[in-house]
Amino acid sequence: MARPDKAAAVAELTQEFRSSNAAVLTEYRGLSVAQLKELRRSLGADVSYAVVKNTLTQIAAKEAGVAAFDGMLQGPSAIAFVKGDPVEAAKGLRDFAKVHPLLVIKGGVLDGKSLSPDEIRTLADLESREVLLSKLAGALQASLQNAVSLFAAPLAQTARVIEALRQKAEQDPSVLRGGAGADQTAPSAAQPEEVAAEASADETAEPPAEEATPEAPAEAAPEGASAPDATEAAAEETTEG
Repeated sequence: MARPDKAAAVAELTQEFRSSNAAVLTEYRGLSVAQLKELRRSLGADVSYAVVKNTLTQIAAKEAGVAAFDGMLQGPSAIAFVKGDPVEAAKGLRDFAKVHPLLVIKGGVLDGKSLSPDEIRTLADLESREVLLSKLAGALQASLQNAVSLFAAPLAQTARVIEALRQKAEQDPSVLRGGAGADQTAPSAAQPEEVAAEASADETAEPPAEEATPEAPAEAAPEGASAPDATEAAAEETTEG
C-alpha cells in the first residue's frame, strides 16, 4: 500500500475510533465472505464491521488514545465499531459466534474502558436500552397512577360526605338550621315571638327588693345606772306632788 493510501486508511480508522462509543476486536480466520456479510447484516446499521490491517490499526488506535488493543492485533483482524447500543452489538457478536465458532472475540473498549472477552459476554447478557427504557417508563407510569390515587382518595371521601349532607338536607331541611340532629334544648327557630316576649319580660321586671336586715337589739344599760328618761319622770312626779 502506497504511503498516501496508508495515511488515508489510518485517518479513517482514527475517525472510526473517535466517533464510536464502543469497539470490539475479533478474529475471523476461516470465515467465508458470505458469512462476513451475514455478520454485518445481523449487527445492524449502527455497527460497522471492518476488516483491518494490524499495523495501521495500531497506529490509528494510538492516535485516537485507545490502548485496549495493545498486543491483540495479530492474525486476521476485524473490528466492530459501535455507534448505537453496545449491548445490542455484543448480543449480535455473541449469537453469531455461537453459530460460527470460527469468530473469536478478542477484546473491546467501551467509553474508553478496556473490556475482556468475558466482560463483553456479560454485556451481551444485559437487557437492551429499549427494554430498560420501556421498564423505566412503566415504573414511572405506575408511580404517577399511585400518586393520582393518593391525591384523589381524600377528594372522593369529601365528595361522599357532601353528597350525604345534601341528601339529608333534602329529606329534612331543618338540618341546615340546626334542626334534626341538633341540641333539642336550644330555642326552636319556629318560636321567635315567644323568645322575644320572654326576653322583654326579663328586661322590664324590677329586681327583687332587698330583704330588711333586722336591727340589732339595744344594749342593756349597765346595772345600777339610771336611765335619763326614768330620772326625768321621777322629777316631774315630785313637782306635781
